[in-house]
Formats: sequence, structure tokens, C-alpha cells
Amino acid sequence: MLLDLFRYGFSLEVVISLMASIFVVFCTLPIHEYAHAFVATKLGDNTARLKGRLTLAPLAHIDPIGALMILLVGFGYAKPVPVNPRNFKNPKAGMALTALAGPVSNILMALFFMILANGLSIVYAYTGAVFANAAVTFFVAAAGINASLAVFNLLPIPPLDGSRIINLIIPSKYYFKIMKYERYIILGIFALIFIGVLDGPLSFLTSLLMRFVNFVARLPFVMFY
Repeated sequence: MLLDLFRYGFSLEVVISLMASIFVVFCTLPIHEYAHAFVATKLGDNTARLKGRLTLAPLAHIDPIGALMILLVGFGYAKPVPVNPRNFKNPKAGMALTALAGPVSNILMALFFMILANGLSIVYAYTGAVFANAAVTFFVAAAGINASLAVFNLLPIPPLDGSRIINLIIPSKYYFKIMKYERYIILGIFALIFIGVLDGPLSFLTSLLMRFVNFVARLPFVMFY
């Protein structure tokens, strides 16, 4: 990430991590948003499809500030996918499932990248191929960013996906009162991230998720360890 470049200087590992961040912005962040649009469409709301968001095209989803956040600190966002809950048979459940689809896609991508990383680490162990070692660094970084995005988006804070999920368990009148201040709340969250207040809790939760993901990712290669 860019902040690592300023903190630790130029190194191959930092450059590869930055490349992984760019990869996430243009290749996996659109999958997160597509997942929202796909589930909403399947549940009966065509708003995202009609707005051109049922696509994997990066430019349809990328938010410049949110993308810059990912490049700087590893946490960020894309353009919110438009959803009309009135088109769902069960509005609360429909919104929760649609919101959950994004973080789940990030967890699945983290798992996929860690499977690749584990496979390539075995290739490196047996062959000593430099490209394999560099690829391991790249995919581990990409997996870590996806895990951090999943954790960040599952926070029960508007307008993050987690806030749509907790709407299942809190009265709507309180939920909509909170949502009125979502712009101010998210700005406050980003300010806390930049000054480092949330680094500890977010890193801890991301680390827990990555341990689980790596445990599952190592299972296909257990005979090699």
C-alpha cells in the first residue's frame, strides 16, 4: 500500500503489495459490488441491473475516494449499489442478504487467493523459482486486503453492509433515524482509520479471519506439509 511505501521505503515486497492493492481495486472490488447487484436481482429487485450495475466492468463500480483509501490503508469502498427494498417480498431479509453478498464474496476471494498462494509456495519449495515466491507475496497480499474489506464492510455502522444486516434485529424507526447521519458517521470512521485508532481492532479481526481462511486453504495441500 502507498503508506507502506512512505513508512518503509522502496522494497520488492512493498511494491508487490501495492500491485495487489491496484489489482483488488480493479479486479476484485467490482466482484463485491456485482455480488450485491446479483443477489438483489435474484430476490426481485432490478434496480441495480437497470442502473448498469449488474456488471463486472470496473468503471461501473469504482469510487475514486474509496479506491484511494484502499491504496493508502487497505480499507475502502466502491459506489453503493442502488437497491429498492420495496421490490423484495421480505424487505428486511432481502436487504440483509443483498448486503451480506458483498463481504461473502470478499471472503471467498481471499480463500481463492490463499489456495493459489499455498500451491505456489509448494512450487517454490520444490523448485526455488523466483516468480513463484513473488506470486505468493502477491496473492497473500490480495487475500489480506479482501479479508480486511470483508471485516470493514461487516461493521454494523451505516452505510456499511453490516448496518443493513443488523436492520434485521433492530426496529425500523431507530434504524432510519441512525441512517440519516450515515455520511457523518462514515467520515468519522475514516478519520479514526487515518489517525490509527481503529488499526488495532480491525487488524485483530482481519487476522482472525485470515487464520481461518488459511486453515481452509491449506487443506488441499495437507500432504505436502
